Amino acid sequence: MDDALFPDPQGAGAPPAAYRVLARKYRPSSFADLIGQEPMVRTLENAFDLGRIHQAYLLTGVRGVGKTTTARILARAFNYELPATDGRAAVNQPTIHMDTLGVHCQAIIDSRHVDVLEMDAASHTGIDDVREIIDNARYRPVMARTKVYIIDEVHMLSKAAFNGLLKTLEEPPEHVKFIFATTEIDKVPVTVRSRCQRFDLRRIDAGLLAEHLRKICEKESVEIEPDALAMIARAAEGSVRDSLSLLDQAIAYGSAHSANGAIKADDLRLMLGVADKSRVIDLFEAVMAGDVAKAIALLEDQYNGGADPAQALLEMAEFAHLATRLKLAPETAQSAALTPEEKRRGQEAAERLSVPALTRAWQILMKGVDELRGSQRPLQAADMVLVRLAYAADLPTPGDVLKQLGYGAPGAAAASATPASAPRGAPFAASVSAPVARGPVAARPAVAQPAPAAPGVAIASFEALVALAEEKREIRLKISLESDVRLVRFEQGRIEFELAPGGSRELASALMQKLQLWTNERWMVSIVAAGGAPTLKEKREAQEAERRSGLEADPVVASVLAHFPGAQIIAVRSKDDQASRAGAEEAADVQYDDMSPPEED
Repeated sequence: MDDALFPDPQGAGAPPAAYRVLARKYRPSSFADLIGQEPMVRTLENAFDLGRIHQAYLLTGVRGVGKTTTARILARAFNYELPATDGRAAVNQPTIHMDTLGVHCQAIIDSRHVDVLEMDAASHTGIDDVREIIDNARYRPVMARTKVYIIDEVHMLSKAAFNGLLKTLEEPPEHVKFIFATTEIDKVPVTVRSRCQRFDLRRIDAGLLAEHLRKICEKESVEIEPDALAMIARAAEGSVRDSLSLLDQAIAYGSAHSANGAIKADDLRLMLGVADKSRVIDLFEAVMAGDVAKAIALLEDQYNGGADPAQALLEMAEFAHLATRLKLAPETAQSAALTPEEKRRGQEAAERLSVPALTRAWQILMKGVDELRGSQRPLQAADMVLVRLAYAADLPTPGDVLKQLGYGAPGAAAASATPASAPRGAPFAASVSAPVARGPVAARPAVAQPAPAAPGVAIASFEALVALAEEKREIRLKISLESDVRLVRFEQGRIEFELAPGGSRELASALMQKLQLWTNERWMVSIVAAGGAPTLKEKREAQEAERRSGLEADPVVASVLAHFPGAQIIAVRSKDDQASRAGAEEAADVQYDDMSPPEED
């Protein structure tokens, strides 16, 4: 036979094999290959070992975390069969310990097994498709031990299709198993969810994903910088498939732009259109320092280099989040996906900036990202976001303003004259602190309030109970105590009150639980029909009305109201209130005309 007419398929004349993308080439074929899903693997391993295999499974999670892959591994576990060989016993029962390919394994992995039927619910949404499944489920499998139905994107089924599936799903034949996969679990009817064992597949941690990509690069003999791996892991947002697709693209891009084929972080940054992380941090620091000109120049430079302005703002927000975590919970921010420079500069930002400044920066940046997505001029819109953030960084927090005006402990105003988050020489800070520098500020006298009780200490009065609720940050309970409780009797361990109109009858039980938690004692709280005193809110309103009526009767005030039609009394302050605000008025350099009535003898 002429070899020229019939070349050897394995010889040099054979066509090259089709390239398999990394997402398919390194698709897990057993539970040991899955990464980041240890809780699910442990549950299934125990279930198979105990013989407690469910009839239906519901897998949910974001794209690319392994829902369909897990479904195929489960189908392989249901039908695992291994003939006896020398030194090894036969296996003919469900198991997740599948170190060797069984009789049906390769066909199931390749999605071509006759007894493992995969259906895409996005293209088979009707009742007719489900009716076909129900009719075929009655017949035993052709080759394998179990007939498995894998329905991907199951939330796309119609209401009639779901209803038609319920009976078979609840009582399927013993040789049938159902596996559903969905990215939108809320769209799956609760009647279907209640008939399945649900597993929520988690996003893969960026550090774990970067390590997984590093191992794949070693198998593919690809050189790549660690910063580039971290960049791919962050861009994938917890999706293994997305990360492998980006790695495929990075290998092709790096091979074309590097002499030795190594993938560099700078090349990958250009490919992804993201900004340099160090330059993003420089931009963030310039904005938070109030240097608008430098910040705009840095952003324009990154834009000319191919960075997306919206992506730059998003990475600035991520750095603000990193600094916040390093400030509040340093142990939770340790990740292999962070570069040493990010950790160092994030720690510096956490020490330099206050929590209010960081949270305010996060809100402005995230709102700016939404604005840029609908803007026809993204660079100009990003510039305005930076301007807004720079001037917001100069603003002190409300607490700092109150301290500067003297509404705080003695010496607090001087200690917080310049907020830690505001740059030196900020216009707003100067205008506030200038009056303080002219003379001493009278501290606001402390208002006498009942001391809140600590757990295990007796609560002396109802007012002390209200103060304790405020101290414990139970704001809703405090408001209810002030506006809904008409007190009848108060003593240690017992409270009786009349409920004001509109109050909730659940207040008694809620108050009883809180009191037992706070004081380590059992309290009896009861609601009576009548006989209660006015609520604290009603008392305050009555006092306010009395003071207002007395003020309106004053000749001077009556004369002012008569000469200025439409004028209203906005607030009524007592002499104590005026004395407490005297220092603040002096600090703010506010001058009042002498309009007070003459003192009576």
